[in-house]
Amino acid sequence: MSDQGAVLHVKGRVLVGPDDVRDELWVIGGRISYDRPAGARDVRTVEGWALPGLVDAHCHVGLGPHGPVDAAVAEKQALTDREAGTLLIRDAGSPSDTRWIDDREDLPKIIRAGRHIARTRRYIRNFAHEIEPDDLVAYVAQEARRGDGWVKLVGDWIDRDLGDLAACWPREAVAAAIAEAHRLGARVTAHCFAEDSLRDLVESGIDCIEHATGLTDDLIPLFAERSVAVVPTLVNIATFPQLAAGGETRYPRWSAHMHRLHERRYDTVRNAYDAGIPVYVGTDAGGSLAHGLVAGEVAELVTAGIPPVQALSATAWGARRWLGRVGLEEGAPADVVVYQVDPRADVRVLADPRTVVLNGRVVG
Repeated sequence: MSDQGAVLHVKGRVLVGPDDVRDELWVIGGRISYDRPAGARDVRTVEGWALPGLVDAHCHVGLGPHGPVDAAVAEKQALTDREAGTLLIRDAGSPSDTRWIDDREDLPKIIRAGRHIARTRRYIRNFAHEIEPDDLVAYVAQEARRGDGWVKLVGDWIDRDLGDLAACWPREAVAAAIAEAHRLGARVTAHCFAEDSLRDLVESGIDCIEHATGLTDDLIPLFAERSVAVVPTLVNIATFPQLAAGGETRYPRWSAHMHRLHERRYDTVRNAYDAGIPVYVGTDAGGSLAHGLVAGEVAELVTAGIPPVQALSATAWGARRWLGRVGLEEGAPADVVVYQVDPRADVRVLADPRTVVLNGRVVG
């Protein structure tokens, strides 16, 4: 538990919002206050540029290259994210039960999407529930009840008979499944690399698309009109050439497709942003990708052409609003990351947090 007697004083520049900058905040009983506490004696002072704890909106705690991992490995994953300043995670699918993390005030907060739901033999082994379309509604309902307001579908994957990426679900199945999730109060997101599944998913009411490398100019207005968010995971898309090379002999069509998606990745993200599509930071950590890559993903968004302050918002103020979580508001839990210089001027500073405060305690 937070030490109720100790007071933390963060001074310098507190970025409550991109344009709401204050000189200081106080942490009292684990919560934020902008009023100096009367008679405070045991005060620790931290100086620098303060942001709300960063958000990784596509992360997998409890997942390794071959499926679920034990609690010790999951703990190490969460600690790695915490040391990078990631204090809020949307876990975009995990076969592990990580509810025990909720009892640990020293580990990041997690918003879970349950376990991935994939088509039979159309995803990575041991990651997902693998089912057929007739069972999709029932499994979406199950994961909606298990999760924290999100459900994760696998929208496309390689079809070995076709030799290329292909949509996993018929339109009527995803429409019924998304409607059921919404009835239960959950939002739905989907893994999508290619183009084919996107229109059906968006017109069926999906809330978010992960990766979205197949987002084409003709689909962008539809995404923008429906305010369907995109989490590009560019640090993961950087692995496409290596993946494509590994399958070039057996699946040359798929390999060429993956190369094309990779080559246009920055244009895809920039065009989405320019059209007003909400874009958020996610790393796809877990599985085969390392944790703690949030700073690299923000830098990738800037490389793609998103203005630095908006790329920062995609892991800070805007991301927290999207997920329904508070930032540096009065009375909020004190989840704060402090940097030596202004991250709005150079997002690369995110890679080197000076101080990490979680639930009012200095943890890094």
